Amino acid sequence: QVRLVESGGGSVQAGGSLRLSCAAPGSIFNRNAMGWYRQAPGKQRELVATIGGRQTTNYADSVKGRFTISRDNAKNTVYLQMDSLKPGDTAVYYCNAGPSILYSGQYWGKGTLVTVSS
Repeated sequence: QVRLVESGGGSVQAGGSLRLSCAAPGSIFNRNAMGWYRQAPGKQRELVATIGGRQTTNYADSVKGRFTISRDNAKNTVYLQMDSLKPGDTAVYYCNAGPSILYSGQYWGKGTLVTVSS
């Protein structure tokens, strides 16, 4: 079973920063767009940021200018740098791999919790 492994979640005060990482098997990483989705309590899972193999990116409007997604093709790892965090960013963040930067694919990580306090 394909496994995407996230790390880097935690608790931070509003205005702070966190960096999430997600490692994937090379066979998946090299053939797919990679991305981050999040799900807050009582809400649907939503796209946060995605990045294609040629570094094309897609961001949710709510995180533009605050979050930066990047991928290291040598390490098969995708990152999400989150700055100026807000309490509304509190959610479980999931790594995803799939064919498009516009929607999620079939491969998911287990998720990592990000909590932002005011």
